[in-house]
Amino acid sequence: MLKKLLILLMVATLTACQTVNTTSSGRVGVNRTQWMFSGLSERQVQASAATAYREEIAKAQQQGVLNKDKKQYVRIKSIANRLIPHTVVFRPDALSWAWEVNVQNNDQLNAYCMPGGKIMVYSGIIQKLNLSDDELAAVMGHEIAHALREHARERMSEQMAEQTIVGVGAAALGLSGESTSLVGMVANVTFGLPHSRTHEREADLIGLELMARAGYNPNAAVNLWRKMGEAAMSSPPEFLSTHPSSSSRIRDLRLNVPRVMPLYRSAKKP
Repeated sequence: MLKKLLILLMVATLTACQTVNTTSSGRVGVNRTQWMFSGLSERQVQASAATAYREEIAKAQQQGVLNKDKKQYVRIKSIANRLIPHTVVFRPDALSWAWEVNVQNNDQLNAYCMPGGKIMVYSGIIQKLNLSDDELAAVMGHEIAHALREHARERMSEQMAEQTIVGVGAAALGLSGESTSLVGMVANVTFGLPHSRTHEREADLIGLELMARAGYNPNAAVNLWRKMGEAAMSSPPEFLSTHPSSSSRIRDLRLNVPRVMPLYRSAKKP
């Protein structure tokens, strides 16, 4: 019985997933093959993300904390408008996403980009770290990179594959299970679950290239994470609960800055 159950679980794992390449490798060479749950499409995840984002926007509006500082909002929107066109380097379809950019008055050092280009920047990360435009481009490029690589769908796929395996095992044992809504899963992977080191490195590198192509100094990414590290020494910011920082990531960024500097210099030419 146990042997048959193990075979069922193995078959469930294999049939539940498929390999995909969500982005081109770009100058930074991000080319990892990803596993996605076959029953979870990009369209489904983007639709659920749009719903979750609308809920966040509605709450912020109700609390009177959405885009309160118009100058700050215009600044963030301007940076996003310079970064977004360069997403075509990694995936041409990103230009057709329904991009949205908002700023929420919140003291937390946080920002995110949901699947399909739903960006939110918290005022706390702008003000408390006194971020320059280049450093803000590093934050936003990093978050956009997570969306381009569909890291949310990848993490949701892992959860759904686990649920499938558990479901097969439960069925084999005569047990019952429950399903989780996609909207709730999107919110959970956005706000709750930490990114893996692999996802973080990919977002760092793609974000680095995006900002360089948009004419923002890639060295600012190193400055950003140095500031985040200093903030973490006093009290760990919310941003680091889902974006673990370390000296190794700063070293990795420094090693890769020379690879994208020609892009930055080219973008800065009159």
